[in-house]
Amino acid sequence: MQSSITTQTAVAGRLDDSRTATPSAAPSRAAVAALRAAAAFWFVVTVLGQLAMAAYVVGFYGRAAMKGEFETWNKVLPKGYTAGDTLGNLNLSLHLVFVVVIVISGALQLTPAVRRLWPRFHHWNGRLYLASALLMSLGGLYMVWTRNTGGDVLQHLSTSINALLIIGFGLMAVREAMARRLDRHRRWALRFFLAVSGVWFFRVGLMFWILVNQGPVGFDPQTFRGPALTIIAFGQYLFPLALLELYFRAQRAGSRQHFAMAGGLVAMTAVTAVGVFGASMIMWLPRLQ
Repeated sequence: MQSSITTQTAVAGRLDDSRTATPSAAPSRAAVAALRAAAAFWFVVTVLGQLAMAAYVVGFYGRAAMKGEFETWNKVLPKGYTAGDTLGNLNLSLHLVFVVVIVISGALQLTPAVRRLWPRFHHWNGRLYLASALLMSLGGLYMVWTRNTGGDVLQHLSTSINALLIIGFGLMAVREAMARRLDRHRRWALRFFLAVSGVWFFRVGLMFWILVNQGPVGFDPQTFRGPALTIIAFGQYLFPLALLELYFRAQRAGSRQHFAMAGGLVAMTAVTAVGVFGASMIMWLPRLQ
């Protein structure tokens, strides 16, 4: 009798354990569609915002360079063109060129239709995107620690970490692609894209902060130092990367997590759109006139 009770108890315990260990139900089609639509919405807004920055770089820096008026760069950059500093000026010029190349190349690289319809172009464009981003990161490290680019040591440290993340994520994406682990490759490629976009996220985040507070709160606009800028400097890549990891988790979860992540992405897209609007109206468009 005692043995029978023990056996029944053990079986019941296993059944209870199996019920608690049962994975969440597969997400509904509506949940999957909502998450995909929210991700696509964010991507479109982000690409349009980055293209706006690229147009500004071409229209302001490129136009000044075509006229031979390199000193005009100093109206924006704390230490842009410096007479006699050939290496530094060349590095800055290449940095600006890579900004435009990376924006266009990155948009094409992450567009699903391009990857599906033109796989060979996708492969070569990926090589261009990777090489440009790595060279831009190395050039950025050089400028941060050899030129007075503004900000404080913490901002310079944040920029350096961002550059190292770009290099690390890029190498991991290549490693997974070579091993034909395409799902892992796409995940590292997305991390790479977000890290590469860190400088853009900083400008968008800063303009959102200024618009919401109706002014430069938490930092000195003259010295470009303050706690708000330090938070934005580290948040420019840590926050998007954290959001991406939540997105990966939501993809493996049920309908509730899909809908919650979709709502979070829509909210972040709204924040991004406000930041893009602020950057366009305050920083980019006025300097193209």
